[in-house]
Amino acid sequence: MFLTEVDHHEGDGQRMAKPESAGPDYDVVISGASLAGSAAAILLARRGARVALLERRSRPTAYKTLCTHSLTANATPVLEELGLLPALEKAGAVRNEARWYTRWGWIEPGAAPGPELPYGYNVRRSTLDPMIRCRAAETPGVDVLLGHRVTGLLREAGRTVGVRASTSEGERELRARLVVGADGKDSAVAGFAGVPTRRHENARFGYFAHFRGLPLRDGISHAWFLVPDMAYAFPNDDGVTVVAVLPDKKRLPDFRRDLEGSFLDFVRALPDAPPIDSAERITKITGTVDYPLHTRRATAPGLALVGDAALTGDPLWGGGVRVGPAVRAVAGGGGRPGRHRPGRPRPLPRAVRGQAPAPPGRPPVPGRRLRQGPPVQPRGAADVLGGGARRRPGPAHAPVRVPPDRSAALPEPGGRGQGGGRQHPAQGRGRPDPAPVAHGVMNPRGPRGTGRRRRRGPPRPCPRS
Repeated sequence: MFLTEVDHHEGDGQRMAKPESAGPDYDVVISGASLAGSAAAILLARRGARVALLERRSRPTAYKTLCTHSLTANATPVLEELGLLPALEKAGAVRNEARWYTRWGWIEPGAAPGPELPYGYNVRRSTLDPMIRCRAAETPGVDVLLGHRVTGLLREAGRTVGVRASTSEGERELRARLVVGADGKDSAVAGFAGVPTRRHENARFGYFAHFRGLPLRDGISHAWFLVPDMAYAFPNDDGVTVVAVLPDKKRLPDFRRDLEGSFLDFVRALPDAPPIDSAERITKITGTVDYPLHTRRATAPGLALVGDAALTGDPLWGGGVRVGPAVRAVAGGGGRPGRHRPGRPRPLPRAVRGQAPAPPGRPPVPGRRLRQGPPVQPRGAADVLGGGARRRPGPAHAPVRVPPDRSAALPEPGGRGQGGGRQHPAQGRGRPDPAPVAHGVMNPRGPRGTGRRRRRGPPRPCPRS
């Protein structure tokens, strides 16, 4: 890696590299060096890919402010794989055990039978974002390019093959086998690629502030479900508590007239309200009055979207900090942490295999097999490769199609999207065998009828004469 500039931030002891020229030999270019982007970069690089991680902001300690500042439990396996759990604990992250208020009263945490339940962490993004970004910069194979704002995509034959980025020294192009958009709910990458966005209106708005010296019962998180109004108080690192209110939009005029007074009155009126008047508010009251929920198709030829770029959920649930499933899918893990054996690297996504060497002494692992079917692809891998559809879980055998002369039954090449035929229910277990089907079309009138093609629902076996 040829370095021409090292950006030091006073006091953090970390450095971010800015290569002079990325050249055409990156396997993956990721736009957005926040949680999802940095995690994807680390996991891909560990699997042998060469990754360019672009961040539009120029400071390595930059962080997101509009956030629940809470990591859901399904992010913990990824944080453990990234090696961040010890650093998080040392930084004072709080395990997010919680009490929940509903119309039936309080739901109290308690010991559950069996193994210990999974947990997430409450930690401010001012602590978490620089931590994971610096971990990406320290990972061999990752180039963190600060001050790089994506201004367009490079496309060839309908496929994304790179990005165009604006820097302090002018525009540059970076070519790659795969481009990953991890640039938030208003994803520029998705916009440049023409990925359609489904927008869902959010009936609530939200404001939050950070307080110091705010005691909470048992020192754990509190959440209030006062449908349609919501609120929460999350103890975070360094003795700071994040208090948020998410009222129904019918209350918006009051908040616009008097933001501070409406915010404090809302908190004071909560059942078993925390003593907010005795605490010190250390930040401004910030938030948003319109936070629509977005969903986008996560893959296109040469392109993948992760994090808020693919799915923006209600902020109450901390959905934007679920760095697990989508990142694992892009990095070749399929989004199911339990299927990975420690010490054995997952295969790279097929979209970035070929140029990327396997880690020394660890050959790539072939695609897993689903019973007797073809290898299972990571989610969206076929689309990233430029066509086809992934195999859906189903019966172990293929459907049957019969030539017009009914001379022999031939296996259908796949399920829906991989040959046009539907899969029959598995035979045996007392079910009758279906009669042969001409050209893969089930005929509801029997083998000799001329009934219409069934358009919906599973195929039915033809009646026997």
